[in-house]
Amino acid sequence: MGTSVLSVRIDRELLDRLRHHAAKRGMSVQDYVVRTLIRDDFDERFQAAVEETERFYGVT
Repeated sequence: MGTSVLSVRIDRELLDRLRHHAAKRGMSVQDYVVRTLIRDDFDERFQAAVEETERFYGVT
């Protein structure tokens, strides 16, 4: 899998908050944001799989 660049403009307050959260985890802001996006994407895909399974088995 290749990589691409995404440039995002955010205000200083949000960047400071991201730096703080990343520093607590010993991560760079870039790594923190990427991991957050990956986690959110996984959560959405997992929830969709659970819902599909429940529909398949008729669980309400």
